[in-house]
Amino acid sequence: MSSSFSTSTMNRRPPLPEGNQTVLAAVPNPKQTEVYYLWEEENMPAETTINPERTGYYDPPDFRPYVTVLPVPEGIQVKGAVVLLAGGAFQLRGDYTDTLPTAVQLREYGYVCLIVDYRLRPYSQEEGALDVGRAVRFIRKNAEIYGIDSRNIAVMGYSAGGIQAGEFFISADRDVNGSYLDDDYQPDELDEIPAEASACGMIYSFYGRLSVASLDVEALQEAELPPTFYCYGTEDPFYQQFEAQVELMDEVGIDTKTIVLDNWPHGFGGNGGWVGDYAAWLREIFA
Repeated sequence: MSSSFSTSTMNRRPPLPEGNQTVLAAVPNPKQTEVYYLWEEENMPAETTINPERTGYYDPPDFRPYVTVLPVPEGIQVKGAVVLLAGGAFQLRGDYTDTLPTAVQLREYGYVCLIVDYRLRPYSQEEGALDVGRAVRFIRKNAEIYGIDSRNIAVMGYSAGGIQAGEFFISADRDVNGSYLDDDYQPDELDEIPAEASACGMIYSFYGRLSVASLDVEALQEAELPPTFYCYGTEDPFYQQFEAQVELMDEVGIDTKTIVLDNWPHGFGGNGGWVGDYAAWLREIFA
């Protein structure tokens, strides 16, 4: 699942953190944009061994996942927080086509936005899900500083980023920490905070694996998924899979909101007029 936008735009990346700022040691300033690494040096849980001389991947061998926090503008009531995950087929992250254009809009509706640059291939979805959980723990720990209720947190993603969001809810939320995949990982103070989020957003995406939606009702029920917002276009090559999964959600027992954009393709990012509907839906869920 990939975006229809140009490769040059998809290849743009948000700035890295300055120095070695991490979410564990962060003292956030809710009045400015800030960037933090998600893991401490030498303590990033992983099951994948990275060859330091490898080439041909989007990220360098020493890549450290990070989060960019965009606060709500002054004068706007804060309503909650949204963790955003860009798409790119797990080969790249389209922050400048997916997450950033949406965050600009969501901030105006009162939502603190956290853009997670999660791990891509050759790392696994499960490893990327731990990156998402780390960002959720960070915003929950600092909920009072950002002026939100710690229960009012959503995770949403586009295309592969939505699959990554789903993997978080399936395998890495609540009390799961890095020890789940890596026996050498040393849990820290942040791991004491449950990685709990109250809503999921699937923007031209679904619960499942790359290009394959899960239609296993029992497995979806066991995951105890949160209320889920779907948005996709009728010209998307995965349109039939989106429709098939949405149709199952009543049986799964998950509340959903679905917006279908007629004649829209895959990869529309924050376009299409859906962001306001998503913000309104979040307000209902959080209430």
